[in-house]
Amino acid sequence: MSDPESPARAAIRAEYQRRLALRRATAEAARSLAARLSNARLAVFAAGVALAALAFGMHRLAASWLWAPGLAFAGLVVWHDGVLRRQARAERGVRWYDDGLARLDARFAGRGAAGERFRDAHHPYAEDLDLFGRGSLFELLCRARTTAGEATLAAWLLAPADPASIRARQAAVAELSPRHDLREELARLGDEVAPGLRAEALARWGETAPAPPSRALRIAAAALAAASIGSFGAFLLGVPIIPWFAVLAAEGVFAACLRRRVRATVRGVDEPVRDLGLLACLLAVVEREHFAASRLAELQAALGPGASRPIARLERLAQLLDARRNQLFAPVGAALLVTTQTALAIDAWRARHGPLLRSWIAAVGELEALASLATHAAEHPDDAFPELCGGAPRFEAQGIGHPLLAEPRCVRNDVSLGELQLLVVSGSNMSGKSTLLRTVGTQAVLAQAGAPVRARRLRMTPLAVGASIRVLDSLQEGASRFYAEIQRLHQIVALAGGEPRAPVLFLLDEILHGTNSHDRRIGAEAVVRGLLARGAIGLVTTHDLALARIADGLAPHAANVHFQDELVEGRIHFDYRMRPGVVRRSNALALMRAVGLEV
Repeated sequence: MSDPESPARAAIRAEYQRRLALRRATAEAARSLAARLSNARLAVFAAGVALAALAFGMHRLAASWLWAPGLAFAGLVVWHDGVLRRQARAERGVRWYDDGLARLDARFAGRGAAGERFRDAHHPYAEDLDLFGRGSLFELLCRARTTAGEATLAAWLLAPADPASIRARQAAVAELSPRHDLREELARLGDEVAPGLRAEALARWGETAPAPPSRALRIAAAALAAASIGSFGAFLLGVPIIPWFAVLAAEGVFAACLRRRVRATVRGVDEPVRDLGLLACLLAVVEREHFAASRLAELQAALGPGASRPIARLERLAQLLDARRNQLFAPVGAALLVTTQTALAIDAWRARHGPLLRSWIAAVGELEALASLATHAAEHPDDAFPELCGGAPRFEAQGIGHPLLAEPRCVRNDVSLGELQLLVVSGSNMSGKSTLLRTVGTQAVLAQAGAPVRARRLRMTPLAVGASIRVLDSLQEGASRFYAEIQRLHQIVALAGGEPRAPVLFLLDEILHGTNSHDRRIGAEAVVRGLLARGAIGLVTTHDLALARIADGLAPHAANVHFQDELVEGRIHFDYRMRPGVVRRSNALALMRAVGLEV
């Protein structure tokens, strides 16, 4: 039976539902108005055609009558465009809160970024703890919409931060979690950025700037353009056209001298800066906020005052370059040296601001990662921020549960490792042993990323996580499941003895079950003893009751715990509660009979 939802979670659900209803109402109102404006545009256009026929075909009206429908049509176009943008923003808000309610109900799988590009089968815990992929921890957490934000969050999950960084992130997450409007706005803007923003390409483009054009070169280009305007204006006033032709010839020579440079600039600018306007919007959101948390203030300072303005200017220059493709504008652009002047302006911008692009993008990415953790904190108000402590390795959790499980149905347990370095977990199939290992590992990862954890309380030292839970054979690498497992065990042992020495939290599921019982018992005990000798702490699960005796030989630094089940009317029931001692029965035969096997 599900536990009742806590008041704090009920409050966040109610707030999301309220905001979702408002966004839906706004979207529907905008959609209705947009339809009416579309009809009005059609009617005004038809009226304009009729007036044109009366003016030019039948000569019954003066041509000045066309000004009215022309201005009305232009006004309706501008109004309609604004309404469509408002509708799109509201619809993105609908998706934001609809996805949030899905996460509250653990229905998020397939609705967000799965982070497939970050998967690494050789990482010491990523695959074992379901960090990436459909229904993964990354998909639950990630609200970032730029590649930089996704990469930052993934990096935090794949490697623990130092305690100072963790505490700084915790403070930032705590400040951002109640700011629903800010997090929604970042996500809405990010929805526009995501399909096109190539952060790495843009950063490299900024870092490979050519030598800036001289001031004299840019003044000469502007002077020639001014001379072209002046001489053409003089021609319209009755001066012979020869001076204008002379200026055009000079412009041609000037442009020819700079053709190679201009072509290189034009060719290189299109791809990287395509979405600069949207990045400028993201930066503008950050600039106008006021932050108290030190890390948020540092990110804001890293952007510098008004970083969005130079980026917006570069985007306008890129749009001006695009105008050269317009056949109507091309002659005017050539006469004014628009392409040459714009290319020189872009080179000057790139020399001045290009090296800052990487830090600007990194700041936006980190802010998105922090906002992702803050959204998770807001949606799980009963989760606690862990306490990072020093001293001997320890992991002390009260009421710990797995964050990927629906919260009301999540069974919680207490896990304490420190002076007690090892817990040997026995139990029957499906009783919760592997889930306990993933729970402990996932909370250690979340804690050292700066996020809250699903626990009433967690106190831990910095720990390097090493897991052998989902180790598979590989046809491509020619490795059996057993060989893959012993390679992973070697990796974990090496991690425990590495330099600088890092305390390891090891999580070993059904250790060495791919070999015979005799070799398994000897090998498992040797591996565990070696890890404990290196100061590691952790959990080992087993079906094999003979392996449970490992804890007896390592007392008082090890203990046995177990999960149990109950057979009721031919069906197996689990309560997923961890209890002291060794399990005394197996459900394997009962499970086989339950699926129809005759045993």
